[in-house]
Amino acid sequence: MPPNVTATATLTCSFGMAPSTLNVLPTNRVLVEGKPAGTIQDMIPITNIPPFGMCTTPSNPAVAAATSAAMGVLTPAPCMPVIAGPWKPGAMLTQIGNMPALTSTCTCQCTWGGVITVGNPGSVKTMSS
Repeated sequence: MPPNVTATATLTCSFGMAPSTLNVLPTNRVLVEGKPAGTIQDMIPITNIPPFGMCTTPSNPAVAAATSAAMGVLTPAPCMPVIAGPWKPGAMLTQIGNMPALTSTCTCQCTWGGVITVGNPGSVKTMSS
C-alpha cells in the first residue's frame, strides 16, 4: 500500500523547473503523522498546488509568447498551474470526507500538458488503501 499524501508533500511537474509543496487545508480533520491528509480533490492551483518555478512547455500560452518574442528560442515563463481534473487514481478503500485519499502513486494533469507527481508524500506510515 502506498503512503498517504499529507500537507508538506513534495510535488514535481514534468514541465516545471522547480519542485513545489502540496498544501492541504485541515477541513477534513484527518491527520497522518500530525499533518492534514490529502484527498483527490486537493488540486486547486495556488491553494493546494503552488507554481513549479518556470514552465517549459510551448503549449503554455505564456511560454509560447516568450518563445515567439525570442525568435523561436524556447523561453520559459512563470508557471501558473491549470489543473485539468482531480488526482488519479486515489486510494481504493480509504475515504477522507467521502473522497478517496491521496496516495503517493497518484498523478494529476496540467492543462498545458504537464504531469504532476508526488516525490515525497510527506508521511511514511500508511493508513489502509
